[in-house]
Amino acid sequence: MPDELTELVERAQGGDRQALEDVLRLISDDVHRLALRMTGCPDDAADATQEILVKVLTRLSTFRRQAAFTTWVHRVAVNHLVDRKRSAVERYEMTFGAFADDLLDGLTAAPNSSPENDLLAREVKHGCTLAMLVCLHRDERVAYVLGEVFGISSRDGAWICETTEAAYRQRLSRARTAVRAFVSAHCGLVSPATARCHCRRRVPIAVQLGRVDPTTVRTTSADIDAAVAEMERLYDSAALMRSIPDVATPDEITAHIRTILASGNDQLLADQP
Repeated sequence: MPDELTELVERAQGGDRQALEDVLRLISDDVHRLALRMTGCPDDAADATQEILVKVLTRLSTFRRQAAFTTWVHRVAVNHLVDRKRSAVERYEMTFGAFADDLLDGLTAAPNSSPENDLLAREVKHGCTLAMLVCLHRDERVAYVLGEVFGISSRDGAWICETTEAAYRQRLSRARTAVRAFVSAHCGLVSPATARCHCRRRVPIAVQLGRVDPTTVRTTSADIDAAVAEMERLYDSAALMRSIPDVATPDEITAHIRTILASGNDQLLADQP
């Protein structure tokens, strides 16, 4: 992909609109992954992804190979996400302490181990890990997602965040310490012998609060097997965060960008922030 992407970027910078669309195709899912983990909310992530993709496309001429193209894209994305208004989840201003109290509220006495409940528990876990990330301050959240989830080096992480490597490593260290302490104390997947909260025990309250919807979960045998295996695996904090499913960029986002490209309205592109 790097060679293919490099060639496409060069062609796109030369005015090849098909190449520009192909660049979009290759980067959109990665941008969406980052936006989802930074906003904690699928709707806000979709909006942020569209905004970032437009910025990337309109600023493509400014890319001067001072870093790998994907690293440059991450820098554009991070700048946008850090400056963006708070998402619906961020507006709750959740702290680790408040989140710990929330996790213990409404737990069932014993987990339901039915296949259907396992699938719902998987959805609870995904929502919980996203909420956990939002408990971090934005600068620490960025460092954690880049370093712990995406596996980006400290050198590239510092360049993306426009800071020193020492400062970036400090942010990442603080975030790791906070997340590990929280999941060790409260997550039954990480500390099954001592932590009270378990995804299966949170399913009834999550359904009651509308955080998961049983009608949207499809119970095929393959899904059930995968869910059971996933829920029984022992997680550490980093593996727990990486377990969030990488959902493809919503079709309406790429369709919107393609409409802009197909219109040939260069002024519209030039006017984007």
